[in-house]
Amino acid sequence: QVQLVESGGGLVQPGGSLRLSCAASESIFSINAMAWYRQAPGKERALVARTTSGGSTNYADSVKGRFTISRDNAKNTVYLQMNSLKPEDTAVYYCNAQKGWYKPDYYWGQGTQVTVSS
Repeated sequence: QVQLVESGGGLVQPGGSLRLSCAASESIFSINAMAWYRQAPGKERALVARTTSGGSTNYADSVKGRFTISRDNAKNTVYLQMNSLKPEDTAVYYCNAQKGWYKPDYYWGQGTQVTVSS
């Protein structure tokens, strides 16, 4: 069972930046992929960014060029750097961990609120 704890959310003005952190309870070397999802009110949870143990990354089209996912293996932590934030980025952001490729197990954090508003 992987436990994930997110932090770093808050209120920011349009054009501002935030960095989200996701601390895992075990070494992220043992986790095949880690990702950030978000869910806005009235919408489904959607992938924002994902990074695999092999180092590949992918992003939702809506955040390409503005968000960056990275990992610190020594701290068992994954980050989401969010720049040039827009009101439409407002959502609860969730960290996700995938263990296994063929029959993966998925784990979720509790979520952290990001609000972009003037």
